[in-house]
Amino acid sequence: MYVANAAIRPLLRIRAEAKVPTRFGEFSTIVFNFGGATPAQNANGGGDGSIESNLSPDHVALVMGDVRGQTGVLCRVHSECLTSEVFGSLKCDCKEQLENAQQEIAARGVGIVLYLRQEGRGIGLANKIRAYQLQSVGHDTVDANRILELPDDAREYDCAASMLDYLGAKSIELMTNNPAKVDALRALGVEVHGRRPSLIRPNAFSRNYLEAKRLRMNHTLPAYDIVEATPASGG
Repeated sequence: MYVANAAIRPLLRIRAEAKVPTRFGEFSTIVFNFGGATPAQNANGGGDGSIESNLSPDHVALVMGDVRGQTGVLCRVHSECLTSEVFGSLKCDCKEQLENAQQEIAARGVGIVLYLRQEGRGIGLANKIRAYQLQSVGHDTVDANRILELPDDAREYDCAASMLDYLGAKSIELMTNNPAKVDALRALGVEVHGRRPSLIRPNAFSRNYLEAKRLRMNHTLPAYDIVEATPASGG
């Protein structure tokens, strides 16, 4: 059992902890509750520029090895993506990024995945599907959100900073393609030792989405010219 350190933020509660075997290895799984609605979660969702209030206050840490007091701990701060991770959507690379992080951490034997319940870059599931419908008629991910009067990215990282305080890693190597995530965590006092890319080759459905992130959201991604063939459906 981990012991909270003096820097822990007051709204954080530990709800449960257990070791969970995965196909990548065994992770200590800790469920945190970040009590109190954030400003972005105070309004009801409805496609009218408001963020859904049903985003979960529960977040999860998957921890492998002894991270307390360690520097440069490999860490993925990952936001929930039900469509990809559960339903197998090909519109994004979220599931592959999550699994890649688990695999790399397992290879090192030490690391952290913080799984934040911020569906759709923080706008909620229903708004995300509304944005998908707009994307299906030609709008990119940024313009779809703006048509719905929603922010390009509504995620907040106070909960991630609190979780890292609790876990006690002195500094992290952040697995991300998004420099803004590095800046956000550093602004909250997290020592980000460096950034490690998390590059997933796009498919025919995800390429435009990743291009929009590269060109309009300043993600550090290559300009892929080759698109992988669409995976065959299972029988």
